[in-house]
Amino acid sequence: MKVKVNNTDLVLLQGDITELEVDAIVNAANKDLVLGSGVAGAISKKGGPEIQKECDQIGGTGVGGAVLTSAGQLKAQYIIHAVGPRLGEGSEDRKLSEATMNSLMVAESKQIRELAFPAVSTGIFGFPVQRCARIMLAVTQNYLMGKTYLRQVYFCLFDKYVFHVFEKELKSLSSSFSRSF
Repeated sequence: MKVKVNNTDLVLLQGDITELEVDAIVNAANKDLVLGSGVAGAISKKGGPEIQKECDQIGGTGVGGAVLTSAGQLKAQYIIHAVGPRLGEGSEDRKLSEATMNSLMVAESKQIRELAFPAVSTGIFGFPVQRCARIMLAVTQNYLMGKTYLRQVYFCLFDKYVFHVFEKELKSLSSSFSRSF
């Protein structure tokens, strides 16, 4: 599914984010930037140890934060490590909004044109997929209404169920979004 927001395509894909040939992918990171399991584990396995070395040099970032490293041997040029919330830690919606916004701002600072997000915090952090979709898509759509270098923003979702949840949410947001402008 694809929608146009200003001059940018917002696209949903089902697949492996580590296989995308885009300027940058977003890693669903933990605050210590340790590439363990899930998206981070796949990035570490396919991208090589230099990504973890760069993360170790950075040392971590707070929940809601986002930092940039190279992408090692991946097809992307950069990785933006976004730290989403764990379910139950409090203020989760705000923290996920911040992680999404900070990722977009890091991309903007590097004049990135193509960015791909996973469903941040929905794996071992336990964040509900529907809430994640609503928050991440709304923040991204609102951000893209302003001036941006971004020309394509992808949500690359590994799981078919997660893809369908995001698809339903994007259809809902797009219809209400287009009516409000």
